[in-house]
Amino acid sequence: MGPDAQHPAHRDLRQPGRRGAPRRDDLHHLDLVQPAVGRPALGHGGAPVTDLDPRDRGGPGQPLLTVDGLVKHFAGKGSLFGKGPAVRAVDGVDFSVMKGETLGVVGESGCGKSTTARLLMQISRQDKGDIVFDGELLGSRALDLKAYRRQVQMVFQDSYASLNPRLTVEESVAFGPKAHGLSSAAALARAHDLLRRVGLEPRRFGGRYPHEVSGGQRQRVNIARALALEPRLLILDEAVSALDKSVEAQVLNLLTDLKQEFGLTYIFISHDLNVVRFMSDRVMVMYLGRVAEIGPADAILGAPRHPYTAALLASQPSTDPEARLDEAPLTGDPPNPINPPPGCRFHTRCKFAADVCRTREPGLAAVAPAHLAACHLAVPGSGHPDSSPVPMAA
Repeated sequence: MGPDAQHPAHRDLRQPGRRGAPRRDDLHHLDLVQPAVGRPALGHGGAPVTDLDPRDRGGPGQPLLTVDGLVKHFAGKGSLFGKGPAVRAVDGVDFSVMKGETLGVVGESGCGKSTTARLLMQISRQDKGDIVFDGELLGSRALDLKAYRRQVQMVFQDSYASLNPRLTVEESVAFGPKAHGLSSAAALARAHDLLRRVGLEPRRFGGRYPHEVSGGQRQRVNIARALALEPRLLILDEAVSALDKSVEAQVLNLLTDLKQEFGLTYIFISHDLNVVRFMSDRVMVMYLGRVAEIGPADAILGAPRHPYTAALLASQPSTDPEARLDEAPLTGDPPNPINPPPGCRFHTRCKFAADVCRTREPGLAAVAPAHLAACHLAVPGSGHPDSSPVPMAA
């Protein structure tokens, strides 16, 4: 399977398809339209999408999704005297996703990846922050929650828990279109078509229940179900992490094909950097509820500018005996999200930490074209003793 004169401080970081058209009268309740066929994905170089979905409102230069200041704090365990301190699961996240691209999201367990995904799907509601979909604010008159969810769907990690055990495979896939007004016959026909497209023959698998198919087959059912409402954005939360490697490769190739066929945009969440490298156009690295680094996949995974990203890359297993490290690239556990440290949240584990890191929190700043990092070391003129003295030109 396919990819299954620098400042000294920067060098140190690197060392450690077409569908059958349904009848219009079957779709009049849904107000759904056929997505563009064969739309090219946004490549690593940031090439614009040239064949837009008919539902597009802002053109190829407008992000499909923009997240601004997203915050979600969970109340801690209470006591006799009231509520406990809040857990800062997501604590001010900003990013955008361009049309036709795949944004990979990585980070350690507890960094806020899955919580961010649940907020995007509005399974949980944010405490603060805005979600803008193709230029329209979620919750406004122009974009209510039902209309938003028709265009944004999610595939979860647990393929079994994601499916209703009382519904057959075909019933699970047809459920969403029926709930949005499609007739039973039309919804079932759509379910059968989608099952074929994910590699499951309806006559063989349509009448089975979730416990009667394998894990890889169940995840294919979940993918088909997510596509049933013709979404524009698909959020994949560790969608292949529970599969063995041979099945994982098949599902990844399937996702790549479906993206081209249906003109989709992906947010791909994973802990496996090799999988993220294979799937992603851009990568976002999260740490303790915030974005540490975001940029083109080649830059993030080939020349990271944040010490945390570099440590994650150095932690990958290697078959090269010469690549063995003398010391662990990342030691200790992340700080308590109830009481994160002042300044940079990574400074308690960072070998490059200086006084400015302990006292002043870094914001995301440009370190290269389309490449942002929240690190005083990486940002010229930040006050870090090892950073470049001259700020980078805009």
